[in-house]
Amino acid sequence: MVFEGSSAAISHTGRVRSNNQDSGYAGSNLFVVADGMGGHAGGDIASAIAINRLKHLDRHFDAPGQAEEALRETIVSTAQDLVDAAASKPQLAGLGTTVSGIVMVDEYAVIAHIGDSRIYLYRDGELTQITTDHTFVQRLVETGRITPEEARFHPRRSVLMRVLGDMDAHPEVDTFIMPTRPGDRWMLCSDGMSGVADEAHIAKAMRQELPPARTADSLLKLALDGGAPDNVTVIIADVGGQHPLYTGTPTIVGSASNPDGVDIPASRSLLPTGWLHPQRAAANEPSHFEPDTEYLEELIAEDRRRSRRRRIIGAGLSVLLIAAIVAAGALFYGWTQTRYYVGTDEDSVVIFQGIQQSIGPISLSEPHEDTGILLIDLPSAWQIRTEETIPANSLDHAQQIADNLRSRANDAGGEK
Repeated sequence: MVFEGSSAAISHTGRVRSNNQDSGYAGSNLFVVADGMGGHAGGDIASAIAINRLKHLDRHFDAPGQAEEALRETIVSTAQDLVDAAASKPQLAGLGTTVSGIVMVDEYAVIAHIGDSRIYLYRDGELTQITTDHTFVQRLVETGRITPEEARFHPRRSVLMRVLGDMDAHPEVDTFIMPTRPGDRWMLCSDGMSGVADEAHIAKAMRQELPPARTADSLLKLALDGGAPDNVTVIIADVGGQHPLYTGTPTIVGSASNPDGVDIPASRSLLPTGWLHPQRAAANEPSHFEPDTEYLEELIAEDRRRSRRRRIIGAGLSVLLIAAIVAAGALFYGWTQTRYYVGTDEDSVVIFQGIQQSIGPISLSEPHEDTGILLIDLPSAWQIRTEETIPANSLDHAQQIADNLRSRANDAGGEK
């Protein structure tokens, strides 16, 4: 089932926080999620500023490259808006937001991303994360120091390495262009969604092939059932292939939908006081923050200690495993030395101790007694059987077999 050109957006405070610092925009050609930095006085303001600046890009572009440049320049210039907002209102110091957005141009998706909100693509029954989190733990994953599963529960998983905020007027924004296909379904979400529900459960909801609004509702319920400790914002957009220019009414959710919304004048002067909610934001614990150099060094040192402990534990387990293998090998070898068989060594009959097997270059048997019986003296049938070896239950049994062969050799000699 395909829902071409349709989309839905939904945002919720979650089960713990008292206000919504997320913002979302689902228009005709533009789809954006912005997650304000929780715990800072201006998280809701920062995400709303980002949406209000970016919504003007919901228009026709002649080429994907043109849209990519406009996305990047708009996001970077928004950083200066946040710097100016913090300078004009000291209580907003530290405000910031993530931004993950898509502009559809013809059959291409033009993507811009900074922070840890995410963009997923559901195509041909498979869910793929398109953006890469700009977080401390993501760097640990990329360097092989922790696994993606460990990253989901890492105590520093909310530490952002890159964010749109008042501390950097020239942020580094990831942008790229990728082709779309008919039937593509895009999901944009804040980490209040991706941090609670794993990809397997998100993909399961996508496979229901419900309309975008019902899918968004289903995903929100998934986050709420999981505890929803942070704000949750989800946008579902069914767009792929040649994308026409739509002119429908956009859906704006979260703090950007506030009727007292932020409208930054050209001079970037003072923000309307209706947007200042330091008392509400202060009631929230931080869900994100961008570390300074000293704190980052402390995190790296802590992670090195964790890594060292893992190596020590790993080495201990390896030693125990090796010891277990050696002990098992010793027991097995001891058992083989209780076994015997009768065979040949060049031209005579020999009793061997062990089993007729080898482990690489190591033989599990060795000659125990040369019986003195020449192979040539045995009847031909017994020569063949002896060369193929005759198993024995014990040394006494092997000696009985040897005595039997000696008798047959003597009988054959008498006949000659």
